[in-house]
Amino acid sequence: MTLDHVIQVTMNFVRDHQTWGPPIVFALAFGESIAFLSLLVPATVILIGIGAIIGESGIGFWPLWLAASAGAFFGDWVSYWFGWRYKDSVAHIWPLSRDPNLLLRGQRIFERWGALGVFVGRFFGPLRATVPLAAGVCNMPLRSFQVVNLLSAMLWGFAMLAPGAFGLQWAMHYLRF
Repeated sequence: MTLDHVIQVTMNFVRDHQTWGPPIVFALAFGESIAFLSLLVPATVILIGIGAIIGESGIGFWPLWLAASAGAFFGDWVSYWFGWRYKDSVAHIWPLSRDPNLLLRGQRIFERWGALGVFVGRFFGPLRATVPLAAGVCNMPLRSFQVVNLLSAMLWGFAMLAPGAFGLQWAMHYLRF
């Protein structure tokens, strides 16, 4: 089974079984945001594709946006907790043990930019899950982390789904497809 096949099957399932959309979107966003699963879950591509499905099929945007935002929020929270709990020993756990620079880059970004680094890190591939982990390792205050986590998760969820959802609707309306 190829990655393209997994993506197509997931998107078709959401199109055909709309009530499963929010739990699937939550799981994808959670997997994309959690430190050790993010490298294994092709969620970004699937979420963007689901956004396009919203635009073409009329599936409700807001429940899927809330699910994506909640999944991202809880995924980062777990990553933060894992870093806070296990500190520097997380560098010895796979997949970080195979590429120690991932955690080091996350720590450098956090140490240089603090909360802004946590916010911006969500939008950049491998940093998405390692910056919250680094914030936990570096003992960022939980309340500060959660405020930034919530705001960035909401914006990230919107950024994943809205271009396909609203772009396709706009094009169909104004270009008369």
